[in-house]
Amino acid sequence: MLTVSPTAADAIRQLTESGDAPDSAGIRIAAGAPTEDGSTLSLALVNAPEPDDEVVAPDGATQVYLEPQVVPFLEGAVLEAQVSDAGVAFSLREGASA
Repeated sequence: MLTVSPTAADAIRQLTESGDAPDSAGIRIAAGAPTEDGSTLSLALVNAPEPDDEVVAPDGATQVYLEPQVVPFLEGAVLEAQVSDAGVAFSLREGASA
């Protein structure tokens, strides 16, 4: 299962609580356009998950939705965020081995 770092959870919460976003708003990670090296991932702010999305809610409030096709590739990964004056940059890293 994907893990969401505290910094990423805070960034998602700030993004979804700004404006008129519904309580179901969150970040959706999906397969992006295919490339020669494989497929990229896309990350988007959405109002609600798609019907088949897997929901990751690390603190009960922050919502991360995963397109079913990307779930196996994100197993054990950690969603990170770097917040600056320019905005938020999300990234994925491998989780620590047990």
